[in-house]
Amino acid sequence: SIPPRTSARPRIAVSRTRPPAFVQALAEVLDAELVPMGSAGVKVISVTRDITDAYVHAGGQYEWDNAAPVAVARAAGLHCSRVDGSELVYNQENVSLPDLIVCRPELAEPILAFIREHGTD
Repeated sequence: SIPPRTSARPRIAVSRTRPPAFVQALAEVLDAELVPMGSAGVKVISVTRDITDAYVHAGGQYEWDNAAPVAVARAAGLHCSRVDGSELVYNQENVSLPDLIVCRPELAEPILAFIREHGTD
């Protein structure tokens, strides 16, 4: 089960070198703090460890960048999906995975609603 969140404000994991503009706008809407960190795997696992509360990515990755961390996040009871809310599907002929959301369940709908309204451009 997911431990209670220890932060008063939601925390969103972002790239240290190239945080996307839409995530900055999402953080403003959610009154969230941006937490810069390294690889995709580190960002996903940060959500399972209560270091952050969400990781939202729309810049493209390969399946191997997040398949194992997403399996850990799913096992921990976190929400894991594409940015349109559809299922993450692995082991496809095209190994590119364009986007993903890994977050605490209570943040899934606010994040998905923001993306439905504003997109990821």
